[in-house]
Amino acid sequence: MQNPDLGLNRRLSLAPMLDWTDRHFRFFVRLISRHTLLYTEMITTGALLQGDAERFLRHDPSERPVAIQLGGSEPKDLEKCARLGEQSGFDEINLNVGCPSDRVQNGRFGACLMAEPALVADCVRAMKESVSIPVTVKTRIGIDQQDSYQELCHFIEAQIDAACDHFIIHARKAWLNGLSPRQNREIPPLRYEIVEQLKRDYPEHGFTLNGGIKSLAEAASHLEKLDGVMIGREAYHNPWILAEADRLIFADPHSIPSRQQVLASLTPYLDNELLQGTPLNHISRHILGLFHGCPGARAWRRLISEEAHRPGTGSELIQRAAGLIG
Repeated sequence: MQNPDLGLNRRLSLAPMLDWTDRHFRFFVRLISRHTLLYTEMITTGALLQGDAERFLRHDPSERPVAIQLGGSEPKDLEKCARLGEQSGFDEINLNVGCPSDRVQNGRFGACLMAEPALVADCVRAMKESVSIPVTVKTRIGIDQQDSYQELCHFIEAQIDAACDHFIIHARKAWLNGLSPRQNREIPPLRYEIVEQLKRDYPEHGFTLNGGIKSLAEAASHLEKLDGVMIGREAYHNPWILAEADRLIFADPHSIPSRQQVLASLTPYLDNELLQGTPLNHISRHILGLFHGCPGARAWRRLISEEAHRPGTGSELIQRAAGLIG
């Protein structure tokens, strides 16, 4: 099922992951899949408005389609940041209403905002009025004791009234106290049926399912009932699961490059970044899973992990490591 109202094809997307989905990883993933919708790490409004905005907004045009995820709860700040995102060439503005970390809660954004649906709606409305690209919300199915379906619907309806374009639902509730962010990704049970019920109850609106998806086969099965599927950590640790995505999920039968061809395509990017002063390990850490499951994969990971941080190390290390693959 594909929501026909938006230009972006949301059938498969890569989740925003802090410290992981930076511009280097997104460039790498785009060499594997042409169509998977990519998301930045969560970027706070404070980082954009008071920090090095150029660093956070920087991305390669080849990453498109790519969305920027914002963290914040002040409508005027989010309005300014949404405009920056659109001006920088991003294809979507996404608001984080799902991260449960203490740091995020202290900043009054992330999952704790599920308790304030009217405030979130004000934020969505402010962003919608300032940009022409889609504004979406990524959220949980509940928090703490506020986890009834009725409360979730109340939250969703508030965002619909604010003209939210699409919902990405992590199909777990979040415990704001007592569980770490990692535990919140693993301990609360997955409730895919809740997301499916939302789609049945609000059929004219788009819903993407997030949480626990580990294969394209799983994604395809969920796409029979939902508009999109978002894959997270599985695609980071084993990015080659996306190699068949264009054919199986987006019906694009183009030939799939080999892993070695992907590395060859990455090398000019690596060399250019090195010339600009980017340390090799800032990029190489993202490609350690490329040969997941292949003979020699452990040796590949070990060599890069042990040597990429050394000053002066260049892309020849990657080629040397690739030679260890059987």
